[in-house]
Amino acid sequence: MADTSADVPRTATEAPSALRMLNLVTAGLARVLPAIAAGQAGSHASLVPLAQLVEEAVALDADVALACILHNQGAGDFAVRHSVDTAVITALLARALKLDDGVIRSVLLAALSMNVGMLERHADFQHKAGPLDAQERAYLRAHPQAGVDLLRAAGVTDAVWLQAVLQHHENIDGSGYPLGAQGEAIGIGARLIMLADRYCARVSRRSYRQPLLPNVALREMLMADKATLDAPLASLLVRELGIYPVGTFVKLLNGEIGVVTRKGLNATTPHVQSLIGPRGARLDVPLRRDTRVDLHAIREVLSAEQAGLQFRPDQLWGSSARI
Repeated sequence: MADTSADVPRTATEAPSALRMLNLVTAGLARVLPAIAAGQAGSHASLVPLAQLVEEAVALDADVALACILHNQGAGDFAVRHSVDTAVITALLARALKLDDGVIRSVLLAALSMNVGMLERHADFQHKAGPLDAQERAYLRAHPQAGVDLLRAAGVTDAVWLQAVLQHHENIDGSGYPLGAQGEAIGIGARLIMLADRYCARVSRRSYRQPLLPNVALREMLMADKATLDAPLASLLVRELGIYPVGTFVKLLNGEIGVVTRKGLNATTPHVQSLIGPRGARLDVPLRRDTRVDLHAIREVLSAEQAGLQFRPDQLWGSSARI
């Protein structure tokens, strides 16, 4: 589902596409973050239309925006794409909380720029399979403050934005960094970004490991990270994503293999479109399945390799998933 033509202009008659919007954000962010990291005054202003595009993409089709996290991982370098993915989840949660529009915009700007303080070494950390050494750990723990310093140098004065960048690695129990802040001392923006950041990191492919299955990533967060999370917000994350997030490959009880394409009425019964029939043959057209029906209930979650599926995103999600 990777895009190779993010900068191709859209004609006036084309339907809007959430996928295309997010590809434009990724391409734009790849230009803006290095400018901020290089100390270019005023460069932060170019982030504002990118944050607006994230909002528009999620408002247009949140399911497509979520599917991009799992199926559009080739759209850009990990350092940039991960920030866009994190912004998508953050936007979804912020909308569910009905935060003020101005606060949402500030928090999305923070999500897009959260790792600008480690941009020059992000690729090194992405490819490192073993444990970090003392120098690397110190660098990692310093990057939130380094990011704030770069943003201030660029001209950012928005307190909500700066606080969210500074605190996005803080934990509710005080075990995070760089300040060891805890509880309500951590701003709502940072708490949202922290959740989104952790989920997106777990489901992303790295050079040294396969991505976690989406349901496993959620379960691991809720169990292994329980003490460090804001419990009500973690519950909100599960409600908004569902146990089987959009884009998850699944096998149904009748043997069909498909993709979760829409949230259902509850977290455990999403809508699926089957692409492979019970006998293993590719279906001529995708079949819509309601997993509330016993025959079409989800039997198991599959990895991309296990599913072995290739598809065009607009086959499953329509015009809002056109490249």
